Amino acid sequence: MTPYFVVFSYIAAASLFILALKWLSAPATARRGVVAGEVGMLLAIVGTLLNVHIVNYQWILLALVVGSAIGAPMGLFMPMTAVPQRTALSHAFGALAAGLVGVGEYYLRAPRIPTFTMSALALEVLLGFLTFTGSLMAFGKLQELIPTRPITYRGQNFINLSLLAVAVALAVFVVVNPGQTHLFPVVIALALLFGVLLIIPIGGADMPTVISLLNSYAGLSSAAMGFVLGNPLLIIAGALDGSSGFILSVIMCKAMNRSFANVLFGAFGQVQVSTAGPVEERVVQSATSEDAASILESSRSVIIVPGYGMAVAQAQQRVRELYDALSQRGVDVKFAIHPVAGRMPGHMNVLLAEVDIPYDKLLATEEANLEFPQADVALVVGANDITNPAARHDRASPIYGMPILDVDKARTAMVIKRSMSPGFAGIENELYYEPKTLMLFGDAKSFVGDIIKDLSGDSHR
Repeated sequence: MTPYFVVFSYIAAASLFILALKWLSAPATARRGVVAGEVGMLLAIVGTLLNVHIVNYQWILLALVVGSAIGAPMGLFMPMTAVPQRTALSHAFGALAAGLVGVGEYYLRAPRIPTFTMSALALEVLLGFLTFTGSLMAFGKLQELIPTRPITYRGQNFINLSLLAVAVALAVFVVVNPGQTHLFPVVIALALLFGVLLIIPIGGADMPTVISLLNSYAGLSSAAMGFVLGNPLLIIAGALDGSSGFILSVIMCKAMNRSFANVLFGAFGQVQVSTAGPVEERVVQSATSEDAASILESSRSVIIVPGYGMAVAQAQQRVRELYDALSQRGVDVKFAIHPVAGRMPGHMNVLLAEVDIPYDKLLATEEANLEFPQADVALVVGANDITNPAARHDRASPIYGMPILDVDKARTAMVIKRSMSPGFAGIENELYYEPKTLMLFGDAKSFVGDIIKDLSGDSHR
């Protein structure tokens, strides 16, 4: 009975993983996708624990307790604004697990390892360990433990690629000669080092692409582990994870009009230093929360554009309250979501879902851009580069060609921002100097709260 249950649980888990990916592709079915993935993983774990080849459960139970003690607090207490960091850590832990399993299998079975198995094992270890350190570096940048700007030096790309080439060459040599156990730690060390050097020259603006790419690497490492262990479910789950992560990375690059090479080696995000002479100071128009409330209340159509500033200020609940206050006054309020807003794919969707913004109010870039010309107000909450008109016409701009949200085409644009500092592209936003743009300087959470008070006629703090 048990072997049949294991097979059934694996088939059911694989089916649920596929359905989870399908449902997660749309906001309206995302919750269903999460549940399907959770049930599928539960079936996969139970089926694996019933495997007849398990001799005893002592170490398994110990690992389960330790892992739960770390994972449960992360899931329960980490704020939604820190989801990108938690995602990076999850990639790191998953990749480390795959890498360590590969190391254990190698030293248990060497030198009598078939060539195909050894090839999969080498791929598993390379991808696992470089993803581990790469994900830790991504976490450090997202958490601002290390500089979010690119860290570069002369000849960096040549050194990085040479390092990778040496690691791959040694891995191939070990595949051909599995008995060369003294070289295996060198391969591991080079993979760990390459993971660090791969991420530090990448700026914070590219973190959405990096997160999905690291997810792809972790998935491919798991798929390779499935071949090593002869586990079909690992192969399926890893392949799904790897392919979906890669496809998402392609979508992210398209959303930024960038190539993989430019993301990985372009050091995008350096502050642009002008070499030209003095430039005439441009004037910006600022407004108070009372001014903003008056304009919003008299509008018929408002499009809110959330960005990383909303996440940092944890202003999503205030934005929800503003949505309710305007809707009660008969204002049509919608949200424009750019694919790379925030620090991970779907970051804004997650934050808005947390406060139960209706799914039908979320517009993708193409949909939103059709509506901006008819909108009375476009309210930008902490977004920067994704609203910069320079992307449409300035060929010298590092964001030229990147699809943006056409905020400047609304009748009035209002931007909530702490200061005039540039975004991660390191350039000024032309939108801020438009005659019909009003700058609302301040913390997003506090400023939106002030607008709500002014709408209700309560000026007391």
